[in-house]
Amino acid sequence: MSLSRLLARSYSPILLLLGWEVLVRSGAMPSVLVPAPSNVILRLVQSFGDPVFLFDLQQTLFRLFSGLALAIVLGTAIGVASAQGGIGEQILEPLMRVLAPIPKIALFPALLLLFGFDHLSRIILVLIDAIIPVLLAAYYGARAVDERLLWSARSAGTSPAGCIWRVVLPAALPGILTGVRIAIVIACIVVFLSEMVQPGDGLGDLVIRAARAFRTIDMFVPIVTISILGFLMDHALALIRRRVLVWMPES
Repeated sequence: MSLSRLLARSYSPILLLLGWEVLVRSGAMPSVLVPAPSNVILRLVQSFGDPVFLFDLQQTLFRLFSGLALAIVLGTAIGVASAQGGIGEQILEPLMRVLAPIPKIALFPALLLLFGFDHLSRIILVLIDAIIPVLLAAYYGARAVDERLLWSARSAGTSPAGCIWRVVLPAALPGILTGVRIAIVIACIVVFLSEMVQPGDGLGDLVIRAARAFRTIDMFVPIVTISILGFLMDHALALIRRRVLVWMPES
């Protein structure tokens, strides 16, 4: 994605930051409680020279990408497989109606007791929350494939596994990528919340430590960092979508 295209798609966040800056500089918002975005960005740039910040960032990134990668792989596999038979309507759909509304962060204390206080419990929390949009997108995308395409592929001698790889997955891919886009947002929120609920390390822990010391600028630095990270991941996915789905209009 070119810089000009990136800026064109980013005008609303830029306007939001400018409005925030003006309100703080004019005194309409107390700078002691809500620092100016320019001060936060400056502190963020300075933080990249701080080994403590880099360690916490590394911890968050590892948990985020590990849980998200597992959610994408397992969600796609389970969703596409469930669409191939009656298991989807009989088991998957009722199960999702029950499990999807549950706030997964409520399960975090149990995950801590089961898997400990290190990476695994947080990765599993990201997995079980981010997998749902990917799974549902893959399932409904695979179910929407025209059966005549499958019949044509089978009549041409394509194996059932080949039909999935060559027909079902390409047809369901637009929906799957939409599910991944939602999963990215969920994963960023969940990993951050898990580090705030049970502090120890990570960007969420940095917020808690800064809040306890009433360092408001330092408190906003991790929030801005996770926001920028999600923003960049979303744009990277949009770039992948344009490269992979060349026949689809840009969303």
